[in-house]
Amino acid sequence: MSAEAAPERVAKRIARSGFCSRRDAERLIASGRVAVDGEVLSSPAVTVTAANQVTIDGEPLPQAERARLFRYHKPAGVLTAARDPAGRPTIYDRLPEELPRLMPIGRLDMGSEGLLLLTNDGELKRRLELPATGWLRRYRVRVHGKVEEARLARLARGIRVDGFDYGPIEAEVDRVQGSNVWLKVALREGKNREIRKIMEHFGWPVSRLIRLSFGPFQLGGLPAGAVEEITGKVLREQAGALLGADTSRRRGPSRRVR
Repeated sequence: MSAEAAPERVAKRIARSGFCSRRDAERLIASGRVAVDGEVLSSPAVTVTAANQVTIDGEPLPQAERARLFRYHKPAGVLTAARDPAGRPTIYDRLPEELPRLMPIGRLDMGSEGLLLLTNDGELKRRLELPATGWLRRYRVRVHGKVEEARLARLARGIRVDGFDYGPIEAEVDRVQGSNVWLKVALREGKNREIRKIMEHFGWPVSRLIRLSFGPFQLGGLPAGAVEEITGKVLREQAGALLGADTSRRRGPSRRVR
């Protein structure tokens, strides 16, 4: 049986189509918006094959395309969100219109900048965000204050801040610039505003945070606001084990747009 015909959970099918993430697909199912062969679902615990027709709000699910991955240099001052009730700019206001529908892998808060991975494949997004994947994320962080390197060294054992436990963090001083200090920081968890909260806990407010890499993918010299597709060959080499069999063998073009 081919990978495309293999049975799979309906939420996974929706995610592979690029319509939305697997978690969002489960929310659609819970709200009664998803049907299989005309029968509205009330639970995501339904398995489908290529022979089944999945619809959302009565519209057929888009055919799954090959998984694609993009590097985006997110500027500071832009939200990693589809929309903002307050009207603040989002990454989708800045991305070129000719790109496919893309979802961020993880997030960078509004004041942060640097590498943000984007994909059209909800299942790939889910797999890359899983804690078990454990990809290292590297940052340059500028803080204000007198940094005690002994405190940084202790972060390698993890830390508890305001009732939250954070895993091991690699942190060291890169250079001192007046009353500011640039740090090199690496972590695997990436909880919400993790670096900022920990540094503020030490009394070192963060004034700039730049993500340099996410797993094997690097920001490199990609200019702020630019987006570049990762070639199918590189994607298979670096993340082949995380791709479904139906997408990992398929190639796609590489392009860079501003």
